[in-house]
Amino acid sequence: MDWQQILGLSITWLVMLVGVLGCVLPAVPGAPLVFVAALVHRLIFGESASASTWMLVVIFLLMLFSLLLDYLASMYGAKRLGSSVYGIVGAVVGGTIGLIIFNIPGALLGPFVGAFLGEIISGKDWKGSGKAGLGATLGLLGGAVGKLACAMAMAGLFTVNVVWKLIATAN
Repeated sequence: MDWQQILGLSITWLVMLVGVLGCVLPAVPGAPLVFVAALVHRLIFGESASASTWMLVVIFLLMLFSLLLDYLASMYGAKRLGSSVYGIVGAVVGGTIGLIIFNIPGALLGPFVGAFLGEIISGKDWKGSGKAGLGATLGLLGGAVGKLACAMAMAGLFTVNVVWKLIATAN
């Protein structure tokens, strides 16, 4: 392993760390950033010193699963606690507006407020609207935990695959 490979792997791990953190921080594309880091490393260093093709496919599939999980978790949480379409749309709009205006606190509080207001607009009572808002928030948090697990698995699989190859070629 030469200095270029060490530097390339270090930069890749740093970008992957930002991606993992992006699963819980707003405005950072978590799992896609981990995948792009692995892909760029492979394009620069080739298959002999980077992740294998099958590993990139597995990482890509985990990224897709992470994105789907993120999308469905908030909706599922809201629906599970009695939200209608108005509450689900409100959760998405509230989360987006909250993130843009209030950053992290807005990203956490926005889905609750949006689902709550969506349910109020649809004619639901305060208690039912609050339940829907709580469901949207819990779904959002559950989705973040799932995204974090996927991104950590992606980075871990990449690391194990690359280190295994480097050890095998050194012997």
